[in-house]
Amino acid sequence: MDFAPNARSADYLARLIAFDNDVVRPGEPIYRQQRQDSGNIRHAPEIMESLKAEAKTRGLWNMFAPESDHGPGLTNVEYAPLCEVMGSSPLLGEATNCSAPDTGNMEVLAQFGTPLQQEMYLHPLLNGEIRSCFAMTEPWVASSDATNISSNITRDGDHYVISGHKWFTSGALDPRCKVAIFMGVSNPDAETYRRQSMILVPMDAPGVTVVRGLTVFGHDEGPGHAETLWENVRVHKDYLIGNEGDGFAIAQARLGPGRIHHCMRAIGLAERALELMCARTQQRVAFGRPLADQGVVRAQIAESRIEIEQARLLTMKAAWMMDTVGKKAAQIEIAAIKVIAARLATTVIDRAIQVFGGSGVTDDWPLAAMYAHARTLHLVDGPDEVHLRGIARAELGKYEGFRPESAGRTARV
Repeated sequence: MDFAPNARSADYLARLIAFDNDVVRPGEPIYRQQRQDSGNIRHAPEIMESLKAEAKTRGLWNMFAPESDHGPGLTNVEYAPLCEVMGSSPLLGEATNCSAPDTGNMEVLAQFGTPLQQEMYLHPLLNGEIRSCFAMTEPWVASSDATNISSNITRDGDHYVISGHKWFTSGALDPRCKVAIFMGVSNPDAETYRRQSMILVPMDAPGVTVVRGLTVFGHDEGPGHAETLWENVRVHKDYLIGNEGDGFAIAQARLGPGRIHHCMRAIGLAERALELMCARTQQRVAFGRPLADQGVVRAQIAESRIEIEQARLLTMKAAWMMDTVGKKAAQIEIAAIKVIAARLATTVIDRAIQVFGGSGVTDDWPLAAMYAHARTLHLVDGPDEVHLRGIARAELGKYEGFRPESAGRTARV
């Protein structure tokens, strides 16, 4: 395994870092001020369109996408370091049209969408003209087990009628959000993994209601998380993605690459927290010495660097396996990085908050918001426990021959 960046990846990485340092980070306070001046947390600040235009000019657009969708066709190993840089900046992913949930939705439409669906929604998404949301998680069931989903997609002649109650509908609060990918039960009597379907739903369709934005530890991420109601929403049968019963398989195809993107962004988030922590320790004095000279603080900084490097190496291995042997063969590695990256981001940001003292838990610095986001990563795309369960099951499966016959075999549940 060779994770050294090739010439193409190194070129993209250098240009992306320069764009972030020269344009995006100086634009962060302007972005915040424009949103504040609007008086609306959902406002899409005007500077974002300028950042997107500059990204296009610099050839830093749709870097996640294959060549067939007017992207550069980067491998997972090539894209992973770019995704890490995006994780260190709250604006860089959107500025380059590489932010969730749009990336996952575009991948679904590119892989499973019809030419009509692609013309209506994929192409505008690739051009950055609209945004989208993903409606899968529900408040009244354990959505980590997708077979629990209770929302309905019912055929009625040439239409489907959609009913359901969703939350953490990522992206639904953005005023530019024009379409949702909705997952629901289309055939409750089918085999377990063939009951669900996915369908496109225009956000302005009668019966679609964005109820409220969900705060995370008191933080509101603007267009982030929404509770949504879908009450007898009618859409034409042409809006169905794939065939009836394909929903579970499409969800798994979507979440595999999405998980590795989340992990690389989490590593970038941890890198920014370490950067802030190191700068703060040089400036803050306690008991007659800078914090940087205190042994306990130095140990925390060293531990953070070690843990970042460990997580990065494991994530790059998973990326390499996805490129060489495919997502299915890499599922244990993908599960492992999903756990370790969330743990890493939460731990390093928590250490940085401690170094900052009282100011670390205020909104004067970005650490509190960063922590709120990092903590959600323990739940996003499946909670840690689900991934740990899968890893343990695969590991223990190697030793089932040691189990006495009278004890039976472990049930696959």
